[in-house]
Amino acid sequence: MTAPDFTFEQSAMARGFARIAGVDEVGRGPLAGPVVAAAVVLDPARIPPGLNDSKKLTGKRRAVLSTAILASAEVSIGQASVAEIDELNILRASHLAMIRAIDGLSAPPDHCLIDGNLIPRDLARSAEPVIKGDARSLSIAAASIVAKIRRDHVMRDLAQHFPGYGWETNAGYPSKSHRLALQNIGITPHHRRSFKPVHNILWQQKNVSD
Repeated sequence: MTAPDFTFEQSAMARGFARIAGVDEVGRGPLAGPVVAAAVVLDPARIPPGLNDSKKLTGKRRAVLSTAILASAEVSIGQASVAEIDELNILRASHLAMIRAIDGLSAPPDHCLIDGNLIPRDLARSAEPVIKGDARSLSIAAASIVAKIRRDHVMRDLAQHFPGYGWETNAGYPSKSHRLALQNIGITPHHRRSFKPVHNILWQQKNVSD
């Protein structure tokens, strides 16, 4: 199985771009919580070994690599809230989180490598989409790791305030236990009302009350 490499970054540098940011988001699928994006500018001379798509790494390995990335690269995090997800839709909210992450870098990147097949439409910087980028580009892989660690931390914190949904382990994804909790405990302010399982429960409750 191939691992991500520095080909996309080197190609951009050969075209005259110096600061290359890898950008990825985490949290498009959950029923609850924000979507979190990271922008990472790696130092070519200090790339942590073992970077890979965050989904292919253990939690322990992700934590070790996230620490190494934060120590050796330039990193910025951006979020879009549940309210923004419900207002804009999850794709646009994901892109908003990406733009916020990019804008949070200490200096603007010359070029962005965006995970996926679309460039955020409001991104006013040179960029290219990279399909399955977290498995192909080291910068995007680094961004996927940092974003995953941050979002998991957010969900563990929310789990302390809203126990019973299992967010500390399912991170808001629609696991069986999370779906049962939705039915039995109800919907929290951190649930995405535009997502079908949540929307359906609200619709059922409305019909009962009517």
